[in-house]
Amino acid sequence: MGIRILCAVLALPLFACGGGSGGSQPAGGSSPPPQAPAPTQPVPQAPPLPANEISLLFMGNSHTSYNNLTAMVVDMVRAANPGKTVSRVEAPGFMFLEERFRDPDTIALLRSQPWNFVILQAQKYSTSGLYDYSTEEAKALIRMSREQRAVPVMFPEWARKNIDETRRIYDLHAAIAQAEPACVAPIGQAWDLALSRDPTLPLHSPDENHSAPAGAFLAALMLYATITNHSPLDVPPMPQYPVDLPMQETLRGIAAETVQVVPPRMWCPGDVS
Repeated sequence: MGIRILCAVLALPLFACGGGSGGSQPAGGSSPPPQAPAPTQPVPQAPPLPANEISLLFMGNSHTSYNNLTAMVVDMVRAANPGKTVSRVEAPGFMFLEERFRDPDTIALLRSQPWNFVILQAQKYSTSGLYDYSTEEAKALIRMSREQRAVPVMFPEWARKNIDETRRIYDLHAAIAQAEPACVAPIGQAWDLALSRDPTLPLHSPDENHSAPAGAFLAALMLYATITNHSPLDVPPMPQYPVDLPMQETLRGIAAETVQVVPPRMWCPGDVS
C-alpha cells in the first residue's frame, strides 16, 4: 500500500509528502460530525472587510508552502485587482485538514476576522485507492469559512510523477464540494495537460512529489483563475520568480485551456462575481 503523508524531513524513502495517506484501517463511516475545539474566549463579531481589500487564508501543508506558491497567488490576484490591497495568511504548521480542524490555533485564526477566500489543501486520501478517510473535517472547515463570509476554495494536489491519480484526487475534492459548496481548482488536470504536451517540463521537484518552481507557478495560476474568475492569460510576466518568461507564457496557456475544460467554479456558483 502506498502512503502519501507529510514528512518533517525527507529521510525515509517509503514516504512521500503530500495530502494523501494510506493505512490499514479505513476512516469515516457513520461517526457523528466532528466538533471543532471550543474557543478559550468569546469570539468577537468581525467587522466587514474594506471594499479595497482582498484577504486570503491558506490552510495546507508543504505543498502549499513550497516555492513561494502563496506569494505567487497574491501577486497574480493583485495584478487582476489594481488599486486593491491583497493580503495572505498561512495557517501555522503543516497539517492534514482533519488535523487543521482539531487545531485550536488554526480555528482561532479562521475565526479571527472575515476572509474573502479560504484555500484548503491536504485532504487525506489513500494512495492505493483501497481505503477511505474522513472528509467530515474538510466539510466542517468549509462551513466555518462561510460563517466568516469567505468563499472556500479546495486545492486538490497534482499527481505524483508518473502516477495516474489525478482523477481520484480531484473526484474526492469534488465530492466534498458537492456536499458543502466550494470552488475546486483543477490543478492536477493542468499538470497532466502540461506534461502530456511536454513530459520534460520541470513541474516536479526531485522527490517526484512536491512542486518545482514551474509546478508551483502552474498551481498558482489555477488558484488565481479560481479566485478571480479571470483568464490565466491575463497574468502579466512575473520576473521576480525563478520561472523564465517563456516557461511562464507556456504555463499561462496550459492553465487557460484547463479552465475552459474543467471550470473551477462548478460547485460555488453565485459566490463571487
